[in-house]
Amino acid sequence: MTPVTTARLPLFPLNSVLFPGLVLPLNIFEERYRAMMRELLKTDEEEPRRFAVVAIRDGREVAPTAPGMPDPTTVMERGPAAGFGPDPIQAFHQVGCIADAATIRERADGSFEVLATGTTRVKLLSVDASGPFLTAEFEEIPEEPGDGAGALAEGVLRAFRTYQQRLAGARERTLSTGTELPDEPSVVSYLVAAAAVLDTPAKQRLLQAPDTATRLREELKLLRTETAVLRHLPSLPMVDLTRQPTSPN
Repeated sequence: MTPVTTARLPLFPLNSVLFPGLVLPLNIFEERYRAMMRELLKTDEEEPRRFAVVAIRDGREVAPTAPGMPDPTTVMERGPAAGFGPDPIQAFHQVGCIADAATIRERADGSFEVLATGTTRVKLLSVDASGPFLTAEFEEIPEEPGDGAGALAEGVLRAFRTYQQRLAGARERTLSTGTELPDEPSVVSYLVAAAAVLDTPAKQRLLQAPDTATRLREELKLLRTETAVLRHLPSLPMVDLTRQPTSPN
């Protein structure tokens, strides 16, 4: 039996889901996250600068910085758990992803530009708000293949190409030409989960699927449904496969 691996890492909540292999650009301006980046910069460049990303279930990615309106008596929220209530763990989804910050660049005004990549799924065990930024204890989640993952991956790739053609308005420049798609089932499952235009709850369900085959099976259903919907909509621009929009925090 494989031993369970746990780790305590800085915690970065977002209003989006990070998947293994997904590139995550961040624009860091809140003091709690600036402090996190300053701490990560203390890690030797040869070592991974890791933090964990979890999707927010109930709360605010950016803390209020001025008295609330229309109630002028509302007090500003401060501290590492600002925006996430008295028990922060309740504000977050319980499965997240470790991020490895390849680039952390400090600007003249003290904010940071960060480029990270998702690596490993983790389960959130506890949250500590006693320091300058949130930290949490995590348990790594192994990626199990499940039954029939290979055949499912082939079907998902076919459905994904059709979906992208619809999303791009059936233009010639689609993923089926000029872009080499992976064939490893788990990589396919995360690529499609990241690229598909889905809401956060749907992406979260894909992230926490018990195995690759289950994730692929769910993606096949979602892609077929979304493709059918797109047939009746105007053309939409293509999406970048592995890069999320820059997240403010």
